Amino acid sequence: MNTIQVHQKASSIDTLELALTGMPRPEAGTGQCIIEVASAGVNPSDVKATLGMMPHAVWPRTPGRDYAGVVIDGPSQWIGRQVWGSGGELGIRRDGTHGKYLRIGVDAVREKPATLSLLEAGAVGVPFITAYEGLRRAGMPGAGSTVLVCGGNGKVGQATIQIATALGARVFAVERGAEPYRGHASGTVRMIDASRETLSAVVREETGGHGADIVYNTVGSPYFEQANLAMAIGATQVFISTIEKPVPFDIFAFYRGQHTYVGVDTLAMDSEAGAKILDALAPMFTSGALKAFPVLPDYTYALSNARDAYRAVLQGATERVVLTP
Repeated sequence: MNTIQVHQKASSIDTLELALTGMPRPEAGTGQCIIEVASAGVNPSDVKATLGMMPHAVWPRTPGRDYAGVVIDGPSQWIGRQVWGSGGELGIRRDGTHGKYLRIGVDAVREKPATLSLLEAGAVGVPFITAYEGLRRAGMPGAGSTVLVCGGNGKVGQATIQIATALGARVFAVERGAEPYRGHASGTVRMIDASRETLSAVVREETGGHGADIVYNTVGSPYFEQANLAMAIGATQVFISTIEKPVPFDIFAFYRGQHTYVGVDTLAMDSEAGAKILDALAPMFTSGALKAFPVLPDYTYALSNARDAYRAVLQGATERVVLTP
């Protein structure tokens, strides 16, 4: 088999010791499946892990958290089925998905929705699982609720908007400049241009002073203060990333607003936890309420070009980057 192997930490993509290695096809043990990987999304966390920026990483290992493929060994009822998945342990604490085969516990295996191609399904994982987990911990939006997404055109931002609008919420999204929303949505998305609009003022004014019931802040510190000012009484703000670690925090406004802060780290969620979230998302993909990210030829790479794929993600690719083992 062919698999990517990372042997040690590196200071940059160019100095990364990245080897395409031939290894024998693995065999399934008790309670396991062997998946022939058809597509595997490349996430920022995958690239950071290869550079030694993630805790708990073991060396050497195969990177990659997301996948879609076909079961070729394991329990008979799974043989030949097209599956998808993602896990926080994959590619960090154990070999991941950027190889031809993946051995994984059968309890973490899920059949992909028929509405998604294998190529698309391998690119769903981390962004949608992260979006769903944050919204779940915030109580889930619904008809009549307002959601503000900071970083609306990022992949987690788009996934959050897809889920929120599919559930009937009203959505505002903010970006650094003037740009339209680039993803799928089941309703109107009010884009806020942070370079010329004050996001808290826009949200307050256009909700009659109510504010946002959920703020999904995918960026962190740059929008922290304004996001707080946009929160409704009893609102929750979700964080998945930040630029600056310390931020000014008004405790008085926090408790008077009855606010909640939620931190989401999907690296702490294993493949079985990811599978349970995919169980919740699958019917929405089947119905068409959710749509996979477009996977474009210019952002699709063979394993032999994995370094180029990692570099594209590190440089901020706006499209979903996918390896096709």
